[in-house]
Amino acid sequence: MLTSLSIKNYALIEDIQMDLQSGFTIITGETGAGKSIMLGALSLLLGKRADFSAIRNQEKKCVIEGSFNISSYDLKSLFAEEDLDYESQTIIRREILPSGKSRAFINDTPANLSSLQALGEKLLDIHSQHETLSLGDNEYQFLVIDSLAKNAGTIKDYQAGLQQLKKLQKQLQDLKEEQAQATKEYDYNLFLLTELQQAKLETGMQEELEERYEELSNVEQLTEQLGGAINNIQQEEVGAAASLREAKNNLQKIAGISGQYQQLFERLQSVNIELDDIATELESALDKVEANPAELEQVNAKLQVLYNLQKKHAAGSVEELKEIQEDLAKKVAVSENADEEIARSEKAILEKKEELQKIASEIHTSRKSVIPKFIKEVENILADLGMPNATLKIELEQQKEFYHNGQDKLNWLLAANKGGSYNDIKKAASGGELSRIMLAVKSILATYSNLPTIIFDEIDTGVSGDIAQKMAGILQRMGKNMQVIAITHLPQIAGKGDRHFKIYKEDAVNSTITNIKELKGEDRIEELAMMLGGKNISDSAVAHAKALLN
Repeated sequence: MLTSLSIKNYALIEDIQMDLQSGFTIITGETGAGKSIMLGALSLLLGKRADFSAIRNQEKKCVIEGSFNISSYDLKSLFAEEDLDYESQTIIRREILPSGKSRAFINDTPANLSSLQALGEKLLDIHSQHETLSLGDNEYQFLVIDSLAKNAGTIKDYQAGLQQLKKLQKQLQDLKEEQAQATKEYDYNLFLLTELQQAKLETGMQEELEERYEELSNVEQLTEQLGGAINNIQQEEVGAAASLREAKNNLQKIAGISGQYQQLFERLQSVNIELDDIATELESALDKVEANPAELEQVNAKLQVLYNLQKKHAAGSVEELKEIQEDLAKKVAVSENADEEIARSEKAILEKKEELQKIASEIHTSRKSVIPKFIKEVENILADLGMPNATLKIELEQQKEFYHNGQDKLNWLLAANKGGSYNDIKKAASGGELSRIMLAVKSILATYSNLPTIIFDEIDTGVSGDIAQKMAGILQRMGKNMQVIAITHLPQIAGKGDRHFKIYKEDAVNSTITNIKELKGEDRIEELAMMLGGKNISDSAVAHAKALLN
Protein backbone atom coordinates (compact mmCIF):
# COMPACT_ATOMS: atom_id res chain seq x y z
CA MET A 1 0.00 0.00 0.00
CA LEU A 2 0.96 3.65 -0.38
CA THR A 3 2.42 4.78 2.96
CA SER A 4 3.61 8.27 2.05
CA LEU A 5 3.52 10.72 -0.83
CA SER A 6 5.79 13.73 -1.29
CA ILE A 7 5.28 16.30 -4.08
CA LYS A 8 7.65 19.22 -4.63
CA ASN A 9 7.54 21.98 -7.23
CA TYR A 10 4.71 20.48 -9.28
CA ALA A 11 1.99 22.70 -10.82
CA LEU A 12 0.39 24.67 -7.92
CA ILE A 13 2.09 22.46 -5.33
CA GLU A 14 5.21 23.87 -3.72
CA ASP A 15 5.88 21.17 -1.14
CA ILE A 16 3.37 18.77 0.39
CA GLN A 17 3.78 15.56 2.35
CA MET A 18 1.08 12.96 3.03
CA ASP A 19 1.44 10.04 5.42
CA LEU A 20 -1.13 7.37 4.60
CA GLN A 21 -2.40 4.22 6.28
CA SER A 22 -4.48 1.21 5.35
CA GLY A 23 -8.26 1.35 5.33
CA PHE A 24 -10.54 3.95 3.78
CA THR A 25 -9.04 7.43 3.25
CA ILE A 26 -11.03 10.48 2.14
CA ILE A 27 -9.73 13.47 0.19
CA THR A 28 -11.97 16.50 -0.20
CA GLY A 29 -11.58 20.04 -1.48
CA GLU A 30 -13.28 22.64 -3.56
CA THR A 31 -13.30 22.35 -7.34
CA GLY A 32 -9.98 23.60 -8.66
CA ALA A 33 -8.20 23.21 -5.34
CA GLY A 34 -5.71 20.75 -6.80
CA LYS A 35 -7.09 17.23 -6.42
CA SER A 36 -6.43 16.46 -10.08
CA ILE A 37 -2.90 17.82 -9.68
CA MET A 38 -2.21 15.23 -6.99
CA LEU A 39 -3.52 12.47 -9.26
CA GLY A 40 -1.30 13.78 -12.06
CA ALA A 41 1.70 13.54 -9.76
CA LEU A 42 0.78 9.96 -8.84
CA SER A 43 0.47 9.12 -12.52
CA LEU A 44 4.10 10.14 -13.00
CA LEU A 45 5.08 7.54 -10.41
CA LEU A 46 3.19 4.98 -12.50
CA GLY A 47 5.23 5.74 -15.62
CA LYS A 48 3.29 8.49 -17.35
CA ARG A 49 5.43 10.73 -19.56
CA ALA A 50 6.56 13.94 -17.90
CA ASP A 51 5.50 17.40 -19.04
CA PHE A 52 8.12 20.11 -18.44
CA SER A 53 5.39 22.75 -18.27
CA ALA A 54 4.15 21.10 -15.05
CA ILE A 55 7.19 22.39 -13.12
CA ARG A 56 6.13 25.19 -10.81
CA ASN A 57 9.50 26.95 -10.56
CA GLN A 58 11.34 26.10 -13.76
CA GLU A 59 14.68 26.94 -12.19
CA LYS A 60 14.33 24.02 -9.77
CA LYS A 61 13.67 20.36 -10.30
CA CYS A 62 10.30 18.77 -9.59
CA VAL A 63 10.42 15.74 -7.31
CA ILE A 64 7.58 13.29 -6.67
CA GLU A 65 8.24 10.41 -4.30
CA GLY A 66 5.98 7.62 -3.10
CA SER A 67 6.74 5.01 -0.48
CA PHE A 68 4.96 1.64 -0.75
CA ASN A 69 4.78 -1.21 1.73
CA ILE A 70 4.82 -4.32 -0.48
CA SER A 71 5.82 -6.94 2.09
CA SER A 72 2.47 -8.74 1.76
CA TYR A 73 2.65 -9.03 -2.01
CA ASP A 74 4.66 -11.50 -4.07
CA LEU A 75 6.62 -9.04 -6.21
CA LYS A 76 10.20 -10.33 -5.87
CA SER A 77 10.06 -12.05 -9.26
CA LEU A 78 8.92 -8.79 -10.91
CA PHE A 79 11.84 -6.91 -9.36
CA ALA A 80 14.20 -9.63 -10.63
CA GLU A 81 12.74 -9.43 -14.16
CA GLU A 82 13.21 -5.66 -14.19
CA ASP A 83 16.72 -5.96 -12.67
CA LEU A 84 15.76 -3.90 -9.60
CA ASP A 85 16.69 -4.19 -5.93
CA TYR A 86 13.77 -5.54 -3.92
CA GLU A 87 12.83 -3.77 -0.69
CA SER A 88 9.71 -4.49 1.37
CA GLN A 89 9.40 -0.72 1.80
CA THR A 90 9.87 0.35 -1.82
CA ILE A 91 10.42 3.98 -2.74
CA ILE A 92 9.62 5.26 -6.24
CA ARG A 93 10.95 8.70 -7.13
CA ARG A 94 10.40 10.74 -10.26
CA GLU A 95 12.33 13.89 -11.09
CA ILE A 96 11.74 16.48 -13.81
CA LEU A 97 14.85 18.60 -14.25
CA PRO A 98 14.92 22.27 -15.33
CA SER A 99 16.58 21.07 -18.54
CA GLY A 100 13.38 19.22 -19.39
CA LYS A 101 14.86 15.77 -18.81
CA SER A 102 13.04 13.26 -16.67
CA ARG A 103 14.58 10.65 -14.35
CA ALA A 104 13.04 7.80 -12.38
CA PHE A 105 14.36 5.74 -9.50
CA ILE A 106 13.11 2.62 -7.75
CA ASN A 107 14.86 2.10 -4.42
CA ASP A 108 17.52 4.57 -5.62
CA THR A 109 18.20 2.45 -8.71
CA PRO A 110 17.70 4.29 -12.02
CA ALA A 111 14.65 2.88 -13.81
CA ASN A 112 12.99 3.37 -17.19
CA LEU A 113 9.31 4.14 -17.75
CA SER A 114 8.47 0.56 -18.70
CA SER A 115 9.72 -0.63 -15.28
CA LEU A 116 7.61 2.04 -13.56
CA GLN A 117 4.57 0.95 -15.55
CA ALA A 118 5.14 -2.75 -14.83
CA LEU A 119 5.49 -2.11 -11.08
CA GLY A 120 2.76 0.53 -11.00
CA GLU A 121 0.19 -1.94 -12.37
CA LYS A 122 0.81 -4.07 -9.27
CA LEU A 123 0.64 -1.20 -6.77
CA LEU A 124 -2.01 1.32 -7.77
CA ASP A 125 -5.31 1.46 -9.61
CA ILE A 126 -6.38 5.05 -10.24
CA HIS A 127 -10.03 5.18 -11.21
CA SER A 128 -10.69 8.53 -12.86
CA GLN A 129 -14.08 10.00 -13.69
CA HIS A 130 -13.39 9.27 -17.36
CA GLU A 131 -12.75 5.58 -16.64
CA THR A 132 -16.42 5.05 -15.79
CA LEU A 133 -17.12 5.33 -19.51
CA SER A 134 -14.81 2.35 -20.09
CA LEU A 135 -17.64 0.08 -18.87
CA GLY A 136 -18.85 0.18 -22.45
CA ASP A 137 -15.37 -0.54 -23.82
CA ASN A 138 -14.96 -4.11 -24.98
CA GLU A 139 -11.34 -4.29 -23.83
CA TYR A 140 -12.30 -3.33 -20.29
CA GLN A 141 -15.18 -5.80 -20.27
CA PHE A 142 -12.77 -8.59 -21.22
CA LEU A 143 -10.30 -7.37 -18.59
CA VAL A 144 -12.93 -7.71 -15.86
CA ILE A 145 -14.12 -11.17 -16.88
CA ASP A 146 -10.58 -12.47 -17.41
CA SER A 147 -9.50 -11.11 -14.01
CA LEU A 148 -12.33 -13.02 -12.34
CA ALA A 149 -11.56 -16.14 -14.39
CA LYS A 150 -7.82 -15.86 -13.64
CA ASN A 151 -7.07 -16.19 -17.34
CA ALA A 152 -3.83 -14.18 -17.40
CA GLY A 153 -1.50 -17.19 -17.82
CA THR A 154 -3.70 -18.95 -20.38
CA ILE A 155 -4.11 -15.77 -22.44
CA LYS A 156 -0.34 -15.26 -22.36
CA ASP A 157 0.13 -18.78 -23.80
CA TYR A 158 -2.57 -18.08 -26.40
CA GLN A 159 -0.95 -14.80 -27.47
CA ALA A 160 2.44 -16.49 -27.83
CA GLY A 161 0.82 -19.14 -30.04
CA LEU A 162 -1.03 -16.46 -32.02
CA GLN A 163 2.25 -14.69 -32.71
CA GLN A 164 3.70 -17.97 -33.99
CA LEU A 165 0.63 -18.49 -36.19
CA LYS A 166 1.01 -15.04 -37.73
CA LYS A 167 4.67 -15.79 -38.39
CA LEU A 168 3.76 -19.07 -40.13
CA GLN A 169 1.09 -17.31 -42.18
CA LYS A 170 3.59 -14.65 -43.24
CA GLN A 171 6.05 -17.37 -44.27
CA LEU A 172 3.34 -19.06 -46.34
CA GLN A 173 2.45 -15.78 -48.00
CA ASP A 174 6.10 -15.13 -48.84
CA LEU A 175 6.46 -18.69 -50.16
CA LYS A 176 3.47 -18.29 -52.45
CA GLU A 177 4.76 -14.97 -53.71
CA GLU A 178 8.15 -16.57 -54.38
CA GLN A 179 6.44 -19.44 -56.17
CA ALA A 180 4.41 -17.07 -58.33
CA GLN A 181 7.54 -15.12 -59.25
CA ALA A 182 9.56 -18.29 -59.78
CA THR A 183 6.85 -19.75 -62.00
CA LYS A 184 7.01 -16.72 -64.25
CA GLU A 185 10.78 -17.06 -64.56
CA TYR A 186 10.98 -20.85 -64.44
CA ASP A 187 11.41 -21.57 -68.17
CA TYR A 188 14.02 -18.87 -68.64
CA ASN A 189 15.94 -19.87 -65.48
CA LEU A 190 15.83 -23.53 -66.50
CA PHE A 191 17.23 -22.63 -69.93
CA LEU A 192 20.07 -20.64 -68.36
CA LEU A 193 20.78 -23.41 -65.86
CA THR A 194 20.88 -26.09 -68.57
CA GLU A 195 23.25 -23.94 -70.62
CA LEU A 196 25.62 -23.62 -67.68
CA GLN A 197 25.37 -27.28 -66.77
CA GLN A 198 26.24 -28.31 -70.36
CA ALA A 199 29.41 -26.22 -70.11
CA LYS A 200 30.56 -28.61 -67.31
CA LEU A 201 32.19 -25.81 -65.38
CA GLU A 202 35.22 -26.73 -63.29
CA THR A 203 37.61 -24.59 -61.31
CA GLY A 204 40.77 -23.82 -63.35
CA MET A 205 39.34 -25.08 -66.63
CA GLN A 206 39.54 -21.70 -68.37
CA GLU A 207 43.25 -21.33 -67.60
CA GLU A 208 43.95 -24.86 -68.85
CA LEU A 209 42.02 -24.32 -72.09
CA GLU A 210 43.67 -20.99 -72.77
CA GLU A 211 47.10 -22.55 -72.23
CA ARG A 212 46.30 -25.49 -74.54
CA TYR A 213 44.93 -23.08 -77.15
CA GLU A 214 48.21 -21.16 -77.15
CA GLU A 215 50.17 -24.39 -77.59
CA LEU A 216 48.06 -25.61 -80.53
CA SER A 217 48.12 -22.17 -82.15
CA ASN A 218 51.95 -21.96 -82.09
CA VAL A 219 53.10 -25.43 -83.22
CA GLU A 220 55.67 -24.17 -85.78
CA GLN A 221 57.24 -21.70 -83.37
CA LEU A 222 57.37 -24.29 -80.60
CA THR A 223 59.02 -26.86 -82.92
CA GLU A 224 61.59 -24.36 -84.13
CA GLN A 225 62.52 -22.97 -80.76
CA LEU A 226 62.54 -26.24 -78.87
CA GLY A 227 64.70 -27.83 -81.60
CA GLY A 228 67.05 -24.88 -81.52
CA ALA A 229 67.39 -25.10 -77.76
CA ILE A 230 68.14 -28.83 -77.93
CA ASN A 231 70.72 -28.28 -80.67
CA ASN A 232 72.45 -25.53 -78.69
CA ILE A 233 72.76 -27.85 -75.73
CA GLN A 234 73.70 -31.10 -77.46
CA GLN A 235 75.81 -29.99 -80.51
CA GLU A 236 78.94 -32.16 -80.42
CA GLU A 237 81.73 -29.62 -80.48
CA VAL A 238 80.18 -26.24 -79.69
CA GLY A 239 77.07 -27.24 -77.75
CA ALA A 240 76.54 -26.16 -74.16
CA ALA A 241 76.74 -29.76 -72.92
CA ALA A 242 80.10 -30.38 -74.62
CA SER A 243 81.55 -27.11 -73.31
CA LEU A 244 80.31 -27.88 -69.82
CA ARG A 245 81.87 -31.36 -69.90
CA GLU A 246 85.20 -29.87 -70.97
CA ALA A 247 85.10 -27.33 -68.14
CA LYS A 248 84.25 -30.10 -65.68
CA ASN A 249 87.24 -32.19 -66.87
CA ASN A 250 89.54 -29.20 -66.38
CA LEU A 251 88.44 -28.72 -62.78
CA GLN A 252 88.55 -32.42 -62.03
CA LYS A 253 92.31 -32.40 -62.66
CA ILE A 254 92.90 -29.77 -59.96
CA ALA A 255 90.12 -30.69 -57.53
CA GLY A 256 92.57 -32.52 -55.27
CA ILE A 257 94.75 -29.45 -54.76
CA SER A 258 92.31 -27.60 -52.46
CA GLY A 259 88.79 -27.69 -51.12
CA GLN A 260 87.86 -24.60 -53.14
CA TYR A 261 88.59 -26.36 -56.45
CA GLN A 262 86.82 -29.50 -55.27
CA GLN A 263 83.73 -27.41 -54.46
CA LEU A 264 83.76 -25.71 -57.86
CA PHE A 265 84.11 -29.09 -59.55
CA GLU A 266 81.09 -30.46 -57.67
CA ARG A 267 79.01 -27.42 -58.60
CA LEU A 268 79.87 -27.87 -62.27
CA GLN A 269 78.98 -31.54 -61.97
CA SER A 270 75.52 -30.55 -60.56
CA VAL A 271 75.02 -28.07 -63.41
CA ASN A 272 75.93 -30.78 -65.89
CA ILE A 273 73.33 -33.13 -64.41
CA GLU A 274 70.67 -30.38 -64.48
CA LEU A 275 71.51 -29.51 -68.09
CA ASP A 276 71.21 -33.15 -69.16
CA ASP A 277 67.79 -33.26 -67.43
CA ILE A 278 66.68 -30.08 -69.21
CA ALA A 279 67.75 -31.49 -72.55
CA THR A 280 65.73 -34.65 -71.88
CA GLU A 281 62.60 -32.63 -71.01
CA LEU A 282 63.05 -30.45 -74.07
CA GLU A 283 63.17 -33.54 -76.27
CA SER A 284 60.04 -34.89 -74.56
CA ALA A 285 58.26 -31.58 -75.09
CA LEU A 286 59.31 -31.51 -78.74
CA ASP A 287 57.97 -35.03 -79.25
CA LYS A 288 54.56 -33.89 -77.96
CA VAL A 289 54.36 -30.90 -80.23
CA GLU A 290 52.31 -31.74 -83.26
CA ALA A 291 49.79 -29.93 -85.37
CA ASN A 292 46.21 -30.93 -84.43
CA PRO A 293 43.65 -28.66 -86.16
CA ALA A 294 40.72 -30.73 -84.84
CA GLU A 295 41.78 -30.32 -81.20
CA LEU A 296 42.52 -26.64 -81.77
CA GLU A 297 38.99 -26.14 -83.08
CA GLN A 298 37.55 -28.08 -80.14
CA VAL A 299 39.50 -26.05 -77.54
CA ASN A 300 38.56 -22.81 -79.24
CA ALA A 301 34.88 -23.81 -79.22
CA LYS A 302 34.98 -24.51 -75.49
CA LEU A 303 36.67 -21.19 -74.83
CA GLN A 304 34.07 -19.35 -76.88
CA VAL A 305 31.31 -21.00 -74.85
CA LEU A 306 32.97 -19.79 -71.64
CA TYR A 307 33.51 -16.27 -73.02
CA ASN A 308 29.89 -16.06 -74.21
CA LEU A 309 28.56 -17.25 -70.85
CA GLN A 310 30.71 -14.75 -69.00
CA LYS A 311 29.48 -11.95 -71.24
CA LYS A 312 25.83 -13.02 -70.90
CA HIS A 313 25.99 -13.21 -67.10
CA ALA A 314 28.44 -10.32 -66.62
CA ALA A 315 30.84 -12.69 -64.90
CA GLY A 316 34.60 -12.34 -64.74
CA SER A 317 35.54 -15.96 -64.13
CA VAL A 318 34.39 -19.57 -64.13
CA GLU A 319 34.04 -19.35 -60.34
CA GLU A 320 31.47 -16.57 -60.74
CA LEU A 321 29.64 -18.62 -63.35
CA LYS A 322 29.50 -21.54 -60.91
CA GLU A 323 27.95 -19.26 -58.26
CA ILE A 324 25.36 -18.09 -60.78
CA GLN A 325 24.66 -21.73 -61.65
CA GLU A 326 24.03 -22.57 -57.97
CA ASP A 327 21.69 -19.59 -57.60
CA LEU A 328 19.74 -20.60 -60.72
CA ALA A 329 19.53 -24.17 -59.42
CA LYS A 330 17.92 -22.86 -56.22
CA LYS A 331 15.41 -20.74 -58.17
CA VAL A 332 14.47 -23.67 -60.36
CA ALA A 333 14.16 -25.88 -57.27
CA VAL A 334 11.76 -23.36 -55.68
CA SER A 335 9.39 -23.87 -58.59
CA GLU A 336 9.87 -27.61 -58.73
CA ASN A 337 9.57 -28.10 -54.95
CA ALA A 338 7.19 -25.23 -54.13
CA ASP A 339 4.10 -27.40 -53.86
CA GLU A 340 5.78 -29.59 -51.24
CA GLU A 341 6.99 -26.54 -49.31
CA ILE A 342 3.55 -24.94 -49.42
CA ALA A 343 1.92 -28.18 -48.30
CA ARG A 344 4.30 -28.42 -45.32
CA SER A 345 3.66 -24.78 -44.43
CA GLU A 346 -0.12 -25.20 -44.64
CA LYS A 347 0.09 -28.30 -42.46
CA ALA A 348 2.09 -26.37 -39.82
CA ILE A 349 -0.52 -23.58 -39.88
CA LEU A 350 -3.35 -26.07 -39.48
CA GLU A 351 -1.63 -27.70 -36.50
CA LYS A 352 -1.01 -24.31 -34.89
CA LYS A 353 -4.65 -23.31 -35.40
CA GLU A 354 -5.81 -26.54 -33.74
CA GLU A 355 -3.49 -25.82 -30.82
CA LEU A 356 -4.83 -22.24 -30.53
CA GLN A 357 -8.43 -23.40 -30.76
CA LYS A 358 -7.82 -25.72 -27.83
CA ILE A 359 -6.38 -22.88 -25.71
CA ALA A 360 -9.16 -20.51 -26.85
CA SER A 361 -11.76 -23.09 -25.79
CA GLU A 362 -10.17 -23.23 -22.33
CA ILE A 363 -10.36 -19.43 -22.11
CA HIS A 364 -13.99 -19.49 -23.30
CA THR A 365 -14.96 -22.14 -20.75
CA SER A 366 -13.34 -20.29 -17.85
CA ARG A 367 -14.99 -17.01 -18.89
CA LYS A 368 -18.35 -18.69 -19.19
CA SER A 369 -18.02 -20.27 -15.73
CA VAL A 370 -17.55 -16.94 -13.88
CA ILE A 371 -20.19 -14.87 -15.69
CA PRO A 372 -23.32 -16.11 -13.80
CA LYS A 373 -21.79 -15.46 -10.38
CA PHE A 374 -20.46 -12.09 -11.49
CA ILE A 375 -23.88 -11.03 -12.81
CA LYS A 376 -25.54 -12.05 -9.56
CA GLU A 377 -23.04 -10.14 -7.44
CA VAL A 378 -23.33 -7.01 -9.59
CA GLU A 379 -27.14 -7.10 -9.47
CA ASN A 380 -27.12 -7.57 -5.66
CA ILE A 381 -24.86 -4.56 -5.20
CA LEU A 382 -26.91 -2.48 -7.65
CA ALA A 383 -30.03 -3.34 -5.69
CA ASP A 384 -28.38 -1.90 -2.58
CA LEU A 385 -27.42 1.17 -4.59
CA GLY A 386 -30.96 2.03 -5.61
CA MET A 387 -31.19 0.01 -8.83
CA PRO A 388 -33.30 -2.95 -7.63
CA ASN A 389 -34.75 -3.68 -11.06
CA ALA A 390 -31.49 -3.44 -13.01
CA THR A 391 -30.45 -6.69 -14.66
CA LEU A 392 -27.17 -7.35 -16.39
CA LYS A 393 -26.80 -9.68 -19.35
CA ILE A 394 -23.40 -10.75 -20.64
CA GLU A 395 -23.27 -12.36 -24.06
CA LEU A 396 -20.26 -14.55 -24.76
CA GLU A 397 -19.97 -16.27 -28.14
CA GLN A 398 -17.02 -18.24 -29.45
CA GLN A 399 -16.14 -17.32 -33.03
CA LYS A 400 -13.98 -18.88 -35.72
CA GLU A 401 -11.75 -15.83 -35.84
CA PHE A 402 -8.57 -15.61 -33.78
CA TYR A 403 -8.61 -12.37 -31.79
CA HIS A 404 -5.76 -11.01 -29.67
CA ASN A 405 -7.24 -12.52 -26.48
CA GLY A 406 -9.06 -15.60 -27.75
CA GLN A 407 -11.95 -16.41 -30.07
CA ASP A 408 -14.75 -14.80 -28.09
CA LYS A 409 -17.04 -11.89 -28.73
CA LEU A 410 -18.25 -10.27 -25.52
CA ASN A 411 -21.04 -7.78 -24.94
CA TRP A 412 -22.45 -6.34 -21.72
CA LEU A 413 -26.13 -5.45 -21.89
CA LEU A 414 -28.22 -3.69 -19.26
CA ALA A 415 -31.92 -3.40 -18.58
CA ALA A 416 -31.99 -0.55 -16.05
CA ASN A 417 -35.72 -0.72 -15.32
CA LYS A 418 -38.28 -3.42 -14.68
CA GLY A 419 -39.67 -4.77 -17.95
CA GLY A 420 -37.14 -2.76 -19.95
CA SER A 421 -35.30 -4.16 -22.93
CA TYR A 422 -31.61 -4.93 -22.88
CA ASN A 423 -29.32 -2.44 -24.52
CA ASP A 424 -25.61 -1.78 -24.73
CA ILE A 425 -24.55 -0.82 -21.20
CA LYS A 426 -23.12 2.59 -22.14
CA LYS A 427 -26.43 3.48 -23.86
CA ALA A 428 -28.75 1.95 -21.29
CA ALA A 429 -27.29 3.62 -18.18
CA SER A 430 -27.16 7.27 -17.12
CA GLY A 431 -24.01 8.86 -15.71
CA GLY A 432 -25.04 8.18 -12.13
CA GLU A 433 -26.02 4.61 -12.97
CA LEU A 434 -22.69 4.02 -14.70
CA SER A 435 -20.90 5.24 -11.55
CA ARG A 436 -22.83 2.75 -9.44
CA ILE A 437 -22.20 -0.11 -11.86
CA MET A 438 -18.48 0.73 -11.97
CA LEU A 439 -18.29 0.76 -8.17
CA ALA A 440 -20.01 -2.63 -8.10
CA VAL A 441 -17.50 -4.01 -10.62
CA LYS A 442 -14.53 -2.54 -8.76
CA SER A 443 -15.70 -3.87 -5.41
CA ILE A 444 -16.07 -7.37 -6.87
CA LEU A 445 -12.67 -7.19 -8.54
CA ALA A 446 -11.12 -6.10 -5.25
CA THR A 447 -12.08 -9.43 -3.68
CA TYR A 448 -10.36 -11.35 -6.49
CA SER A 449 -7.26 -9.27 -7.11
CA ASN A 450 -4.26 -8.67 -4.92
CA LEU A 451 -4.00 -4.94 -5.59
CA PRO A 452 -2.69 -2.99 -2.57
CA THR A 453 -4.27 0.39 -3.35
CA ILE A 454 -7.21 1.74 -5.33
CA ILE A 455 -7.94 5.45 -5.78
CA PHE A 456 -11.43 6.60 -6.78
CA ASP A 457 -11.68 10.05 -8.31
CA GLU A 458 -15.32 11.10 -7.76
CA ILE A 459 -16.84 7.66 -8.28
CA ASP A 460 -19.94 9.24 -6.73
CA THR A 461 -20.63 11.50 -9.74
CA GLY A 462 -24.37 11.71 -10.40
CA VAL A 463 -25.54 10.25 -7.07
CA SER A 464 -26.64 11.71 -3.78
CA GLY A 465 -28.65 11.09 -0.62
CA ASP A 466 -29.26 7.51 0.42
CA ILE A 467 -27.47 6.11 -2.64
CA ALA A 468 -24.35 8.04 -1.68
CA GLN A 469 -24.64 6.54 1.81
CA LYS A 470 -24.80 3.04 0.30
CA MET A 471 -21.79 3.75 -1.92
CA ALA A 472 -19.89 4.92 1.11
CA GLY A 473 -20.67 1.64 2.83
CA ILE A 474 -19.28 -0.35 -0.10
CA LEU A 475 -16.11 1.76 -0.17
CA GLN A 476 -15.73 1.32 3.57
CA ARG A 477 -16.06 -2.46 3.27
CA MET A 478 -13.48 -2.51 0.47
CA GLY A 479 -11.17 -0.59 2.78
CA LYS A 480 -11.14 -3.48 5.25
CA ASN A 481 -9.26 -5.67 2.71
CA MET A 482 -7.18 -3.08 0.87
CA GLN A 483 -6.18 0.57 0.89
CA VAL A 484 -8.99 2.66 -0.61
CA ILE A 485 -8.60 6.38 -1.28
CA ALA A 486 -11.65 8.31 -2.45
CA ILE A 487 -11.72 11.87 -3.76
CA THR A 488 -15.28 13.04 -3.19
CA HIS A 489 -17.64 16.02 -2.97
CA LEU A 490 -20.29 14.10 -1.02
CA PRO A 491 -20.41 14.39 2.79
CA GLN A 492 -22.14 10.99 3.04
CA ILE A 493 -19.01 9.35 1.63
CA ALA A 494 -16.54 11.67 3.36
CA GLY A 495 -18.06 10.80 6.74
CA LYS A 496 -17.27 7.09 6.31
CA GLY A 497 -13.51 7.49 5.92
CA ASP A 498 -11.05 6.24 8.50
CA ARG A 499 -8.92 9.30 7.74
CA HIS A 500 -9.75 12.58 6.04
CA PHE A 501 -7.47 14.95 4.12
CA LYS A 502 -8.41 18.30 2.66
CA ILE A 503 -6.77 19.88 -0.38
CA TYR A 504 -7.03 23.66 -0.48
CA LYS A 505 -5.55 26.72 -2.12
CA GLU A 506 -3.90 29.55 -0.24
CA ASP A 507 -2.26 32.77 -1.30
CA ALA A 508 1.49 33.04 -0.88
CA VAL A 509 3.84 35.86 -1.86
CA ASN A 510 3.00 36.72 -5.48
CA SER A 511 1.43 33.30 -6.10
CA THR A 512 -1.23 30.80 -5.18
CA ILE A 513 -0.23 27.39 -3.90
CA THR A 514 -2.06 24.12 -3.24
CA ASN A 515 -1.71 22.58 0.18
CA ILE A 516 -3.08 19.57 2.03
CA LYS A 517 -3.78 18.80 5.64
CA GLU A 518 -5.29 15.96 7.61
CA LEU A 519 -8.58 16.81 9.30
CA LYS A 520 -9.32 15.58 12.79
CA GLY A 521 -11.90 16.37 15.46
CA GLU A 522 -13.60 19.72 15.04
CA ASP A 523 -11.80 20.45 11.76
CA ARG A 524 -13.34 17.37 10.18
CA ILE A 525 -16.80 18.20 11.55
CA GLU A 526 -16.45 21.72 10.12
CA GLU A 527 -15.42 20.37 6.68
CA LEU A 528 -18.41 18.00 6.55
CA ALA A 529 -20.75 20.78 7.67
CA MET A 530 -19.43 23.02 4.88
CA MET A 531 -19.96 20.19 2.38
CA LEU A 532 -23.52 19.89 3.65
CA GLY A 533 -24.56 23.54 3.86
CA GLY A 534 -21.92 25.81 2.40
CA LYS A 535 -19.55 28.24 4.08
CA ASN A 536 -22.22 29.64 6.37
CA ILE A 537 -22.24 26.72 8.78
CA SER A 538 -25.51 26.21 10.61
CA ASP A 539 -26.11 24.28 13.81
CA SER A 540 -28.16 21.73 11.90
CA ALA A 541 -25.27 21.20 9.44
CA VAL A 542 -22.89 20.61 12.36
CA ALA A 543 -25.33 18.17 13.94
CA HIS A 544 -25.73 16.37 10.63
CA ALA A 545 -21.93 16.23 10.19
CA LYS A 546 -21.54 14.69 13.66
CA ALA A 547 -24.23 12.16 12.79
CA LEU A 548 -22.39 11.18 9.61
CA LEU A 549 -19.20 10.61 11.57
CA ASN A 550 -21.00 8.52 14.13
